Amino acid sequence: MLTICKCLASLNLESPPRRAACLVRLIMSFKDLGVNPALTKVLHASGIEKPFPIQKATLPDAIAGKDILGRGQTGSGKTLAFGLALMTRLVDRTAASMRPLALVLSPTRELAMQISDVIAPLSRSVNLNSQVVAGGLSYSKQIQALKRGVPIVVATPGRLIDLIQKKQY
Repeated sequence: MLTICKCLASLNLESPPRRAACLVRLIMSFKDLGVNPALTKVLHASGIEKPFPIQKATLPDAIAGKDILGRGQTGSGKTLAFGLALMTRLVDRTAASMRPLALVLSPTRELAMQISDVIAPLSRSVNLNSQVVAGGLSYSKQIQALKRGVPIVVATPGRLIDLIQKKQY
């Protein structure tokens, strides 16, 4: 990281957008972006060696707890961009019953399941687990996971509202 800072200083980039653009080009690894080493190991084992542009642009701020907004086409790496930051921030934290540490809202069950499929193998590597809370899936499994204290909930608004109204969440 020191090399990157020296590079930025030598370029004398005055505006934050120029500095950010330079960082996006210079940072070449998930480690450089601040991603937890256990998560990086799983990414490498899956053949994901280098971050995509949206990950380079968003991970440092998201890991630092700043709000981010990212747009991109399908397959551009958006799910990993927010998922890696989320899991890096949650390492060594424990969820209490009915108190998840993170809520990911998805407009559809299909997208919620896709998100879960991406983050589940990674979250296990840092002793976190996740639960999809969506219509068309077992109420009892969802409620049991929430009562157990699942750290990451990936939910559709409809089912989440339903559980809240039934006093199950």
